[in-house]
Amino acid sequence: WVAGYNPVNEPGDPTGRVIGPFYDRLGKGVRALDPGQWRMEAEAGVTTATVQRRAREAGLYFPPDPGAAEQSQLGGNVATNAGGPHALRYGTTGDFVTGLEVVLPPGELVRLGGPVRKDAAGFDLKRLLVGSEGALGIITAAHLRLVPAPEARLPLVASFADARAGCEAVQAVLASGVQASALEYLDGRTLELAGAALPGLDASGAGFLLIAEADGTAEEAELQLAEIAAAVEPLAQLVVRPGGREIGELWRWRDGVSNVVATARGGKVSEDVAVPVERLADAIEATLRIGAAHGLDACSWGHAGDGNIHATFLVSGDPAPADELERAEAAVDELLREAVALGGTVSGEHGLGWLKRDALGHQASAAELELQRRIKQAFDPKGLLNPGKWI
Repeated sequence: WVAGYNPVNEPGDPTGRVIGPFYDRLGKGVRALDPGQWRMEAEAGVTTATVQRRAREAGLYFPPDPGAAEQSQLGGNVATNAGGPHALRYGTTGDFVTGLEVVLPPGELVRLGGPVRKDAAGFDLKRLLVGSEGALGIITAAHLRLVPAPEARLPLVASFADARAGCEAVQAVLASGVQASALEYLDGRTLELAGAALPGLDASGAGFLLIAEADGTAEEAELQLAEIAAAVEPLAQLVVRPGGREIGELWRWRDGVSNVVATARGGKVSEDVAVPVERLADAIEATLRIGAAHGLDACSWGHAGDGNIHATFLVSGDPAPADELERAEAAVDELLREAVALGGTVSGEHGLGWLKRDALGHQASAAELELQRRIKQAFDPKGLLNPGKWI
């Protein structure tokens, strides 16, 4: 139970364990929070920051975080199966969803799953709705699984001469058997644009930066961080362990990299692809090569432990000149094809939406595309939900 929240017995609630309803400042509700059972039910409009804050107040942790936590909302996170830096250890949003409340055409409210920890009855329609981008139903609420909050979260920052050395270090960490909670990277060009504000480390001249994090009890986190350091030090130029206020400053800097890069020329076109981790260096180098071929400045950063790349092509102004946008779009299409050729996917965590509505054909067979169309038809026979998107 959380101090200050009044428990009520709602109609149809046999447990009497419901807390609420209480609301964040946007007026969107967290319907129930049960710290003893590590679970929460929240409405789609609740922000990521609110979910995390309510969990933290109860000594629990909700790891998925797509960034912009004060703006991103739970319904969108579920609909896109959002990930974030800590997906490496904990998984994406869908791994924390045990139930959904969804409106299906022509307007029927249905509940899939619920607060149960296991459910093997029939097809997993709940999981099908996760990541469906609003094309199958409108998510209105979700039951969430939470985990105990780690006692300590300790970061480490390492710089490398180039992407090859940095990606080799990433593989060394994974091969060591230590379970890092995050392995984030920034390539050399990104560091040129945003590295001046990096707290606690001079990254000038570095070709690759790795931010690693270990969590758990204080003792566990210390031991894990030592193993991570031992894995990366033989390949690194410099290894630094931030402490105190620098830890928060480091993650705030990392969250702000995208905005800083966007100011370099006034705009950017970013893409989200993922490849097997052993092909990460190939994908990073391909981003630079493709950008140069189209006359565009390029850089990348992302979730190294997942092989997830946020490839970026810089353009001038907002809006950018039409010819630059055409070149950027051509570069993006080439990058998507390159990711698939490397054994990867056209979207690691941001989905397809409108901009990549034709991209699924780069990686999916004709049979798979037809199956997805048939699923769409079964849920939305009149094509009312997000028409024209995704497929």
